[in-house]
Amino acid sequence: MIILNEHANPQLLAGVEGIIFDCDGVLIDSKDANTFYYNSYKTHFGLAPMTPEEVNFVHANHVWDSLHHILPKELYEAARQRKTGFDYREVIPYIRMEEGLTGFLQWARGAGLPLGIATSRTDTLDMVLSHLGLTEYFSPAITSLKVRSPKPHPESLWSVLDNWRMTPDQVVFIGDSSVDEGCALNTGVRFWSFKNPNLTTAQLLIPDFLTLRNSMGRAHRLGIL
Repeated sequence: MIILNEHANPQLLAGVEGIIFDCDGVLIDSKDANTFYYNSYKTHFGLAPMTPEEVNFVHANHVWDSLHHILPKELYEAARQRKTGFDYREVIPYIRMEEGLTGFLQWARGAGLPLGIATSRTDTLDMVLSHLGLTEYFSPAITSLKVRSPKPHPESLWSVLDNWRMTPDQVVFIGDSSVDEGCALNTGVRFWSFKNPNLTTAQLLIPDFLTLRNSMGRAHRLGIL
């Protein structure tokens, strides 16, 4: 894996005609939000707070797998009912947009790059994007409710590719978890890791969006993008 910086070869960015993002851990820092949300189930059912391993799991997986993972089997149906009435607006204050994201999205849109999302979120993505003023930048935005098989199955990425009428070699997927890494491998798209040096099949490690904007801007000026 190569760490993207000002000295990186701009040819590493060649051929990118569209960018697909994971949401949590990439576009937004939602670890505190996810911890608050899933611990609310633990508290509701009189259980101890999540362990560090459980926190990492729920941060990378969709809600039903996460609830299965952190709750005893006998509580799952009650948890499903609780989710139906849960007001996700309680969680919104814990969500933070990644620094430099808006500037990068504005640059990418100006450069003519389509931007999409493939996320394990279910019914909360629209609320999050609207709250942060990001809705206009992404089309399509594929959640786990819009596919039969969520990540790491390739269906989410294929949905974006089909929408754009592109092939896997034309896009890059930026993610932060092994679930994202597996999804990219299963789809055959280039994978860039966001802030996670442990995803060993990633071509690039992206330290932040300002670095990504500067590097892609340079490649664009050189006619590589």
